[in-house]
Amino acid sequence: MLRTTIDFSVYLLVRMAIALVQAVPLSVCEKGAELLATLMGQVLRVRGNVVDQNLRIAFPELTAEDRDKIAWQMWRHLILMVAEIAQTPRKVHETNWREHSQVVNKEPFVRTLLAGRPLVVISGHFGNFELGGYLLGLFGFPTYTVARTLDNRFLDRFINDFRSRTGQFILPKKGSGEDIQRILEQNGVLTLLGDQSAGQRQCWVNFFGKPASTHKAVAIFSLANSAPTMVSYARRLDRALHYEVGPIAICDPGEPNFEYGSVPLLAQWYTDNLEKLVRQSPAQYWWVHRRWKGEPGVRRKRDLPEHREVA
Repeated sequence: MLRTTIDFSVYLLVRMAIALVQAVPLSVCEKGAELLATLMGQVLRVRGNVVDQNLRIAFPELTAEDRDKIAWQMWRHLILMVAEIAQTPRKVHETNWREHSQVVNKEPFVRTLLAGRPLVVISGHFGNFELGGYLLGLFGFPTYTVARTLDNRFLDRFINDFRSRTGQFILPKKGSGEDIQRILEQNGVLTLLGDQSAGQRQCWVNFFGKPASTHKAVAIFSLANSAPTMVSYARRLDRALHYEVGPIAICDPGEPNFEYGSVPLLAQWYTDNLEKLVRQSPAQYWWVHRRWKGEPGVRRKRDLPEHREVA
């Protein structure tokens, strides 16, 4: 009973905060994001050591001043992203989505979506991936996303209601294997995050030149179902709720002599493309999360796929 009361109280506070954000213009949200970024990144230095260590790994050439600047910009991006998500259902609709997004690589993007085959869409902790899923549903392509169930069931239901508003359905991280297989067999669209640390026993890839573990299942879903695989993104442009969306790369395991026909090779392919996105806009990556955890064993390190520059 106590836990339920606490969870519901937190839920009410979140709803009140969202109502406040929805009531003010986006220009005010941008100013607020700048103030909160200064508080979080420079005054309180929330996860400051993690952010700085991650930036040292990814960009060893940067000075301390450069890293601090990116850290501030990252906090501004994350805080503004929350405001954008809160305002999206009221501001972005079927009739005006072009005012808020620019679709890139349209021809291969649409051709792949309309191919009548299972599709795996991979994104990362970059840009506004929640908006990306929302827009894909708005375009008329329902998706299924694997995500961890929140401990607070009221917040979990509220967030899933937002995601499903345009046809983005959530599958629990545990116990959804049969549902995923059924979706792919029915030529559905599965969306996954490709940059989550997965522990020692998973697949290891090179990310910014350093070994990082990733879930084998991401590549297995593609290979086992000969599903075209798309690395997609939603990157903020010049103002709030104005994004560039689309695929940065697409590959097809069904092609003859497919170049990435093993789990390590395919995992390295999508990791390289995610890295390319981050290098283009480093302030829009979530440096607050620990991407590099542990080290592969000697044998695993020896067998790491070669890191390749993505054109």
